Amino acid sequence: MITCVLHYTIDPAQIEAFERFAREWMRLVNRHGGVHHGYFLPAEGASDRAEALFSFESLAAYERYRSRFGHDPEFVAADRIREESGCVVRYERTFMRPLLPTD
Repeated sequence: MITCVLHYTIDPAQIEAFERFAREWMRLVNRHGGVHHGYFLPAEGASDRAEALFSFESLAAYERYRSRFGHDPEFVAADRIREESGCVVRYERTFMRPLLPTD
């Protein structure tokens, strides 16, 4: 399993748009073979930071999902929320492997 951790700098004035953007991407990840672990939005402290985590069974499975970017109408529409609202100032993506508890 590979987990993508997204670190966002967001526009706090556009939090509602960011939430719409996030809901769409959670749906798309889950629909296309991943497991979305959620978005984590500002509650206390820095108001311009958000995080997201989602997993795919492998990097190859993630790449199949990523191949839809830019041409699949649902992916384009979800990205349009970000582009039109300016809710995301910048983001960075890190891939991690989980170390899970054992029984």
